[in-house]
Amino acid sequence: RIMPDLANLFVSVGLTEQKAKETVKNKNVSATFVEAIDLAKKSCEVDKSIGGLLYQISTRLKHKEHLPVIVKFVAGKKIKTEIQLSCALDYLKNNPSIPVDEQKFSDASGVGVEISPAQVEEVIENLVNENKAELLSQRYRFNTGKILATARKLLKFADGRIVKSELDMQILDLLGPKTEADFGPVAKGKKEKKEKSGSKSGKEEEQQWEDRSLMEQLRGAALKFHKPGENYKTEGYVITDNTMRLMGEHLKITGGQVRTRFPPEPNGILHIGHAKAINFNFGYAKANDGICFLRYDDTNPEKEEEKFFTGILAMVKWLGYTPYKVTHASDYFQELYDLAVVLIKKDLAYACHQKYEEIKGINPPPSPWRNRPISESLALFEDMRKGKLDEGSTTIRMKHIMEDGKQDPVAYRIKFTPHHRTGDKWCIYPTYDFTHCLCDSLEHISHSLCTKEFQARRSSYFWLCNSVDVYCPVQWEYGRLNLQYTVVSKRKIQKLIDAGIVRDWDDPRLFTLTALRRRGFPPEALNDFCAKVGVTGNLCILEPTMLESCVRTTLNNTAPRVMAVLDPLKITITNFPSDEGSIEIKVPNFPADESRGHHSSNLTKSLYIERTDFMDIADKNYKRFASNQSVGLRHAGLVLTLDRAVKGDNGDVTELIVTCKSVEESPKPKAFIHWVSATSSLACEIRVYSRLFKHKNPEDPAVVPGGFVTDCNSNTLTVNTAARVEASVKNSKVFDKFQFERLGYFCVDPDTNDNKIVFNRTIPLKEDPGKN
Repeated sequence: RIMPDLANLFVSVGLTEQKAKETVKNKNVSATFVEAIDLAKKSCEVDKSIGGLLYQISTRLKHKEHLPVIVKFVAGKKIKTEIQLSCALDYLKNNPSIPVDEQKFSDASGVGVEISPAQVEEVIENLVNENKAELLSQRYRFNTGKILATARKLLKFADGRIVKSELDMQILDLLGPKTEADFGPVAKGKKEKKEKSGSKSGKEEEQQWEDRSLMEQLRGAALKFHKPGENYKTEGYVITDNTMRLMGEHLKITGGQVRTRFPPEPNGILHIGHAKAINFNFGYAKANDGICFLRYDDTNPEKEEEKFFTGILAMVKWLGYTPYKVTHASDYFQELYDLAVVLIKKDLAYACHQKYEEIKGINPPPSPWRNRPISESLALFEDMRKGKLDEGSTTIRMKHIMEDGKQDPVAYRIKFTPHHRTGDKWCIYPTYDFTHCLCDSLEHISHSLCTKEFQARRSSYFWLCNSVDVYCPVQWEYGRLNLQYTVVSKRKIQKLIDAGIVRDWDDPRLFTLTALRRRGFPPEALNDFCAKVGVTGNLCILEPTMLESCVRTTLNNTAPRVMAVLDPLKITITNFPSDEGSIEIKVPNFPADESRGHHSSNLTKSLYIERTDFMDIADKNYKRFASNQSVGLRHAGLVLTLDRAVKGDNGDVTELIVTCKSVEESPKPKAFIHWVSATSSLACEIRVYSRLFKHKNPEDPAVVPGGFVTDCNSNTLTVNTAARVEASVKNSKVFDKFQFERLGYFCVDPDTNDNKIVFNRTIPLKEDPGKN
């Protein structure tokens, strides 16, 4: 039918002209509405009351296979009210099996149930009496909605208009006609003020959400996702004759358990975006007493290396998660091959000889081999498997158009590359579009969680599982997490490595997970960051400052305090208070909570302080050491006063000769500075990293026309080889973290050896601007 005919048809069964025109624009709804009208006309005249119910069916029915049954009940006037229709639709949603059990459907829809006026009157009278005191107090300002809600539960299939009319009449009998006071303004009493003050702004509610743990948020997400075994309640899920049987078999295997998977490609190192994916997949399973698989999508053998397999598992464990089982797409190569044969036998896939360049993009030319005989495609697929055809000469393509317009996606291609695990056994490999959903099915995944860009493949996911008659999981999408001032693409990071801008995948200037670990970011901080980002379907593009804030908060609570000096200036105390030349001092690991332990630090006659902590003559804003200003030593209980400054040939100060007094004997100094012993401290190397890129989005050609490599800052690494740190850190292990007092948070680098300890600055302390 053409558009004017459809609009006229819809008006003839009760829709307004405006509503009819709007409905015509929605192809899916209008097609279902037309079919419903045609079915109904076989047994009755479609008047306005029946037409209204048919329209609701067209907009609300989840599975079109149920259309003939529900239309039959409406046309036969067994379903006459909107309430009956809602109950009927709910029954079909929760019981999608074909054929429909019509007796149970009839009972659930209230067919034959008659509610007499006397029953309505009795129920309303009881409810009015229960609320009589409030009605008399509030009169016509009383919220009748709660009475109507209760009445609808007690009189499930009663006509809502009759129930409302009865309530209005009984309230009029009780209160009498409205008076002038009933029309007057509402007095603003204390109660209203209290409610107003107790209400939360959008920002406050958002902050409350952010403050919830990831587990709490993911348990909340369970309310939006389907329950295991109720896949068919999901929007767009397709029901086939075998769906419920396969679902029953799935539930026997899983026991109704939540099952997720994290499926990375083992061809690169995980980055900050993967931290969200790991937290979401493993966290959702954990929050709902389920299990999560780590499945390597190892279908591109030329790009896969052992270090990526081991690196991925290490990062998952580093973030605090343990996979229920580590699997590989290659574990299922035989099953996937067999299912591809099934697809070809059903004439839903074919062997194609178009080249990659011909079929890439959204609108490639149709394949001239799309309708070739099934037997030919099967024979060619077998030749592909046996290595008889050249690489690139033949693919297996599926007869399906994806939501993004991609036509006939490739299922199998030839690659004469030995596989990391299967060696030379296979020379054909399945694609992601073919592998993804079928591996989910084979592992009986209940919730296939992936990022938003895969939303365009959801219907294809359902199509493929149903086409080969296997259990069909449900794909759910969440928003990607992107950070500004970085690149995370494997190809682009490799360019930075090849150009010598960064050293490797774990260079602390990158935002790969191995790089963040090396820089000293604790896994708890990354998990906390993911919780603050929240469980959302929206793309999150954030500055690194939010992540750094989480890191700072975590390290403030976990990194013990020690003293280190980056640019040492020697001090000699001429009146040192011990003849032995050293005093052992107990320094708290966490000064704010001394119950968390102490370590020993050696105070000696010769010390090192930061060169920046001394100035010849202090101005009024300078609070540290100067010729005209004393300074205190942290934890030592001493105040230093300068006798003289020793200078070298170039005029630079090389040593300070000082005297000391106890804090009790001296005026309180303006500042206390950190220090280390000149004789017992350790030499160390300290690496300070700064932001790698100049612009927020170095990949944007409008901002960086020369490409992201040209956007790199110079001198993003400063190496200090003359630094000193107190001896208490001597036996530290790689990745141990400390707060160097007044300097920042630092982490032991893997380059540390028996001769040299190396620290990376993780993040500076958050200090007030201009602090002296």
